[in-house]
Amino acid sequence: FSSLKNELVHGEAFATRDAARVAIVSYIEGFYNRKRLHQALGYRIPAVVDDEAMSA
Repeated sequence: FSSLKNELVHGEAFATRDAARVAIVSYIEGFYNRKRLHQALGYRIPAVVDDEAMSA
């Protein structure tokens, strides 16, 4: 979670705990899991791996 802390949380002051939770979930679902290159997937994005699995 170090990149999450550096890219989203560091220096951010959230008004409420719920606001922080919404921002973190949106970040994880929107960017981190869908657009970020993953070493375990051969430095590909998860969407490409999912598409390949569905078309196989």
